[in-house]
Amino acid sequence: MEKKRLRRSWSRTNKALSSRSRSLAVGLILFGLGLVSLFIGHVASDLHWSQFRHRIRPKVFHNKRLDIWKSNYSDFYYGCSTRGANFRYAVPENRSNGYLLIATSGGLNQQRVGISDAVVVAWILNATLVIPEMDHHSFWKDDSDFVNIFDVDWFVSYLSEDVPVVRRIPDNVMRSMEKLPWTMRPPRKSMPDYYLYQVLPILRRRHALQLTKFDYRLTNRLDDELQKLRCRANFHALRFTSSIENMGQKLVQKMRNMSSRYVAVHLRFEPDMLAFSGCYYGGGDKERAELGEIRKRWATLPDLSEEGERSRGKCPLTPHEVGLMLKALGFQNDTYVYVASGEIYGGEKTLQPLKDLFPNYYTKEMLADANELEPFLPFSSRLAALDFIVCDESDVFVTNNNGNMAKILAGRRRYMGHKRTIRPNAKKLSMLFKARSQMKLDWETFSTKVKYAQSDFMGEPDEMRPGRGDFHEFPYSCICKKDVVSSS
Repeated sequence: MEKKRLRRSWSRTNKALSSRSRSLAVGLILFGLGLVSLFIGHVASDLHWSQFRHRIRPKVFHNKRLDIWKSNYSDFYYGCSTRGANFRYAVPENRSNGYLLIATSGGLNQQRVGISDAVVVAWILNATLVIPEMDHHSFWKDDSDFVNIFDVDWFVSYLSEDVPVVRRIPDNVMRSMEKLPWTMRPPRKSMPDYYLYQVLPILRRRHALQLTKFDYRLTNRLDDELQKLRCRANFHALRFTSSIENMGQKLVQKMRNMSSRYVAVHLRFEPDMLAFSGCYYGGGDKERAELGEIRKRWATLPDLSEEGERSRGKCPLTPHEVGLMLKALGFQNDTYVYVASGEIYGGEKTLQPLKDLFPNYYTKEMLADANELEPFLPFSSRLAALDFIVCDESDVFVTNNNGNMAKILAGRRRYMGHKRTIRPNAKKLSMLFKARSQMKLDWETFSTKVKYAQSDFMGEPDEMRPGRGDFHEFPYSCICKKDVVSSS
C-alpha cells in the first residue's frame, strides 16, 4: 500500500512538474515571440523611413547630381502651423489667471527662443502675457527694448486668438495688488506639468508673476498643437520693426544687384565664443592667456581637453576652415559671400584666408553707407537683426557653429521652404582638416571626403527624424509632407 501511495504521489508530482515545464516553455516562447515582434517592428519602422527617404532623396551627394544651391526635394514639404479645430482660444484678459511677465536672457536669438516659449507657457497657464522685458545686462550690454526690435502691434494682433498680450499691467490692477509680482526662475527645459503645479498656484494667488532668465525654460517635448503655437510665435508673430526690416532689405538688394545668388556665412569667432568653447586654435601662450582670462566669467565651466573638444566636434570652424569646406563642396571662388559676425578673434589676419578663397566678400559695414548704419551702431541686437535678415534671404546659409542664431535660422529656413542650409559636421571635418594640414590628403581626395562627411548636413528636408534635436532648429511638428506618388 505504501509503495502504491508513493507511486501515485510521484506521478502527481511529475504531472505538476510537467505542467509547470509546459507553462514555462510556453511563457518563454511567447516572450521570445514578443521580442521578435518588437525587433521586427523597429526594423519595419526604420525600413519604412528608409524606403520613404530614398524614394524622396537617393544618396547622390558624391556625384554631380547634387545642386549645392538648392535642395531638389524641398517641394515635397511645406511649413504648417495652423491651429487645430479643438485648440483652446485665448480667454479675455479680465478672465485670465493673471499677468505673466518674462525677463529674457542672452543675445537677440537666445531672447527670441525665450519669447516664443513664453507665448506657449502663457497659453498653458491661461495667463495674459505682458510684452517681454529684453536683457540689458548680458555680455552685449544692449539697452534696446522689445518695441525697438519687434513690431509690438503685429505681435499682439497675430497672437490674439491664442494668448491675450498687453504692453504692461494696467495701473488699476497694479494699485489693487497687495504685493509686487512674485519672481521665480523655472528649471531649464521644464515640462508643462511644472508650470501647472508649481507656477499656476502662485500666479492665481498673486495675480502677477515674473519668470526670470527665461531662455530654454520649456521642454522640447510638447504635443503637436503646442509646438505649432511655438512656430506661430517664432516664425510669424515676431516681426522686426519697419526700420530694421527696411534696412535689412536694402542690404539684401545690394547683394542681389551684384549677383543673382549669394551665400551668407554666420561666423561666430568672437573671443567670448572661443573662450566659452574651451578650444585652442594655435595661438600659443598668448591665445591661452587671453581666452583663459575671458573664460573666468563663467565660474561653473568645467576644465576641458582642447583636443577632446575638437575630436567631439565642439569647436567652431575657423574662417579658413569655412572657406575650405565651401570650396570642397563645389562653390567657386567667384561666389558672392556675405559674412555676419562680430569682432573676429585675430582680426584681419584670421579673416584673410577666407577672403583669399572668396574675394567677393561683404559685410553690412561694407554694403551700407555710414549714415545708414549710424542709428543701429550702438545696439548689438539691432545690428544682429540686420544680419538675421540678410542671412535669412540668402540662397545658401552656412554656419561655423551650433549657436542660437544658427539654430533659429536653420529652423526658420526649413519652415519657410527648406532653403539650402549648411551646418558643418565638425566631428568628421576636424579629422580631415588635420589630415590635410599634415599633407596626408591631396585636394581631390580631401574634397571627396568633405562631400561625404557633409552628406547629411546640407539642409535636406529629411535629415532629422521627428523628435530628435532641438525643436527650434528642427520644427518637425510644423513641417508637413505632401503626398508622394510612387513611380513604381
